[in-house]
Parts: sequence; structure tokens; C-alpha cells
Amino acid sequence: MNVKISPLIGTPYKYILTTLLVIFIALLACARASGPISAPWSVSTSVLGTPVLPVETEADSTSVAFLPITHQDGDPIYTPTPDTPHILPTPRTEPEKYVVKQNDTLGLIAQRFRVTIDALIKANKLTNPDVLEVGQTLIIPILEPGDEGPGFKIIPDSELVYGPASTTLSIQEFINEKDGYLSTYKEKVEGEMMKGAEIVKGVSYEYSTNPRLLLAVLEYQSGWVTQKDPDPSTLDYPIGWEDELRKGLYKQLAWAADNLNRGYYLWRVGGIGTWVLANGDVVPITPTINAGTAGIQHFFSLLYGPRRWNPAVSSEGLFATYASFFGNPFDLTVDPLVPPDLQQPRFHLPFEPGKVWYFTGGPHGGWGDGSGWGALDFAPPGEALGCVTSDEWVVAVADGPIIRADNGEVVQDIDLKNSPADGLEQTGWTILYMHIESRDRVSTGAYLHAGDQVGHPSCEGGYSTGTHLHIARRYNGEWIPADQTLPFVMDGWVARGTGIEYDGYLEKNGQTVQALEGRLPSNAIQR
Repeated sequence: MNVKISPLIGTPYKYILTTLLVIFIALLACARASGPISAPWSVSTSVLGTPVLPVETEADSTSVAFLPITHQDGDPIYTPTPDTPHILPTPRTEPEKYVVKQNDTLGLIAQRFRVTIDALIKANKLTNPDVLEVGQTLIIPILEPGDEGPGFKIIPDSELVYGPASTTLSIQEFINEKDGYLSTYKEKVEGEMMKGAEIVKGVSYEYSTNPRLLLAVLEYQSGWVTQKDPDPSTLDYPIGWEDELRKGLYKQLAWAADNLNRGYYLWRVGGIGTWVLANGDVVPITPTINAGTAGIQHFFSLLYGPRRWNPAVSSEGLFATYASFFGNPFDLTVDPLVPPDLQQPRFHLPFEPGKVWYFTGGPHGGWGDGSGWGALDFAPPGEALGCVTSDEWVVAVADGPIIRADNGEVVQDIDLKNSPADGLEQTGWTILYMHIESRDRVSTGAYLHAGDQVGHPSCEGGYSTGTHLHIARRYNGEWIPADQTLPFVMDGWVARGTGIEYDGYLEKNGQTVQALEGRLPSNAIQR
């Protein structure tokens, strides 16, 4: 494992090699989209190579504690190595047509095709862009690209996700030490009063986004971490995304985390080749940046035009703020974050033997719509629809301790023969069971064996339109897509996607179960 060092502000750039090994998995998002959504997370074998055959194992790499790099006088000084050039998607050369579906908005369509809302309005001569009709055909225009974006690497991948190095940070202590507005901030989140540190930690957990990065972004955008009296204009929108529905620290940080993730996972699968800046400029992405840097470049592209975007993604921008707080981000590199030869442990289906459940959601977001499509959905037996009480049991897919159980979420650390569970959410394999009812729910600290009861499916936690289980995997803080080179496999059933969010199949020995809404013979499955 190589640990790479990148430049500190005002000094030459550093490089150091060391050897580490670590591990990680699981998180949410649930109600099925109203219509097909193009699949930026799906990737052809031309991008990632030939998919490996799914292998279920009892063993895994041995987990070791993360230790940050320390420097001695006279250490060699280098720059971070550029990535091997990524294969980028071929840009569109002709306008295309899109038929409006239920619940579409112009903003969602613009995001899906990576064009600006203004470009859509102009191309379609829309007099009222707030009103779209189902079945309406829109022209998706071509945007002319400008100069290629910068190749400066801002952070390693392991500092964007909620990975192993985050175990060394005490969020509350750090915020208290800086003694800024954030240290005394409180906000009601879903009826519960939460402190600033609790909000940062909660968003890190949910989106699996690194708290160091969230704190650096918050400081860069508003000064909340160090300033007692930040600019009054930042009090409603401390991240800078001015949306009436996104007021307050929690919603602002959640938006930031979701969009940092979006850039990261799109880059991971070769699903994007340009950024569209806030003013409409199109910036081709330098193919030698890494996914962590892509996440940050994407985030700032939503907020700024070139005059502010270019400084933000340079060595004098967010990188400098991060370095002033935590030192060189590349000192905390875990590389590879997800080993190329990683194999999934042996998992069982998450319900009791002999019980017929229904496969209702193919690959979709682990948490929010910016994360990779790492989750699958299952509905319990029964004829009632909507958010109803179910006495059926969700059961553990493998052995391991429960490290979090609250607000509909249950997170299990997976215990393997050569990699014992360490009780940390940021290392190794973890599983997220989502929408678990508070009634009879397993408690934090309990140790479950495969098949032991986790709790009852429900609509609790996140967003859900019907009682079901949402299940996802993470490894070292990174969402693992359900249908790519390391597909989600449970009792031999292999997850496959179709390129449309929530659509997909489970396949085993020539049998196929299709992901469908409702309870039908074609989506029924049992152990």
C-alpha cells in the first residue's frame, strides 16, 4: 500500500511511501424514482475491464489500525503522482430528445444530462420553466467545451469518504479548539436539538463523507469553524447553496456531502467527462486527477463560475484551508482504499428461511442520489400497501457486532476469520440495514450471527413510500456498487443492473428475479 504526499501551501511538494492495510462497507436512499433515470453509476467493461466472477469468501485481508504519516527533517520532497489517465465518456456531438416523465423538473433534467437550466430554456423556448407536462419532448442541447480543467490533486480518495483515517479525528474536540460559531451552534433536526459537532458527525455517518473535508468546506465557504461572528449572509446558507428548502447547517452539509459524493462516484465509474460551471461554462476534466479531487471540482462547479471556481480548486483554495486545519491531506492517504483483488464475504439473504419476500428495488443510491448505486430493496410478505406495520424479521446477512442502531438505521461490522470486526464504521466491510422499526430493533453493541434477528422492516428513517428493507455495502468508507465488478451476492443470488436506477435483477443458477414495485410472482424470492 503506497501512501502519497502532496504539496503544503508555501512549501515544496512531498512524497512518502509506507505500507498499510485496511478495510470497509454499507448506507441508504429509498423511494423508487417515478421514471427511468439514466445510469451514470453503470459502467461498461471498456471503463473498468472485464467484471470478475462473484466470489464469496470466509476470509479477507487483515485489518490494521491507521497511523498518520510523520515527517523527519531531510525527508525527500516530491509531488503527488498523477493518476493513470482515466477513460472518459465520449461527449455528445448532436442534440438529443428527452420525454418528460412524472415528477421531472427542469433542474433534475439539467443535472441528468449535465447541461444548464438556462440552456434548456433557450433550446426549448420555454416561457414558463416551472411548468412541464408529462409526455412533453425536450431538446437537450450541446454545450461547447472550453479549456481543460486543472490537474492539481486536492485530496486523496480516502479523505473524501468516511474512511480509516477519520478514526483519528475527534470532531467535538476539534470544533471546541477552534472556538468559532460552530462550537456553540444548535439546530433542530427532525424534531431533535443537535449541536454543530453532532450535525457534522451525523452527515458523515449518513453520506459516508469525511468529516475533515466537511469541516474544511464549511470553513472555506463561511468561516464558521474559526470565526465567532461570521458574515451574517452565511447564517442561513453556510455552504453557499441558496435554496429555501436547504436552510440551516444540516441541510447545507447534507447537500454538500451528496454532491461531493456525486463527483467522486461519477469519476470512479467513468461516468463524466466535463463539469458545467454555475455560469454555464463547460470544463473538460483533466483525465489524470483522482476521484477525491473530482468530487471537490464537481461540488464547486455547482456554486461558481470560472472566476471563483479556478481558485477554489487550486493549491490556494480548499486545499489550503484543509492543510491549515489538518496538515497535508496526502499524509492521511490509504491507498488502495478498495483493493483491486477485494472479494465479498459470504452473505445470506436478509430474511428468514422459508419466508417469501419481494425484490422491489434494483441498484440505487446507498444514501442520497449522489452516492454510487450500492443498495437493493426488499419488501416483506403481506397484502397491505404503503407504510404499514410488519411482524416479519430482517435478519443478519453475516456475523458481526452492531455498531449503530438508531433512526431506522442499523449498521453491522462484518466479522471475518482473518479480519476480526474492530467496531469501527470507517474500516473494513460494513452492512447498512435501513428502515428498521424501533420496535424490537437490535441494540448497539449486540453481536449477531448470520440469521439472527435485526428488526422489522418499516418506513422509519430516510425517505420511504412503503414498508421495506434497504440494504447496502461499504468497504473502508466507500459505497460498493451493487452491479459492477464486485456485485452484491447473497445466498448465490447475484445483483445485476439495467442502467436505470432501481431496475435490475437477481440471478442464480439460471433463475432470474426482477426488481418490481409491488408483490408479484416475478419478483418473489426466498431462502
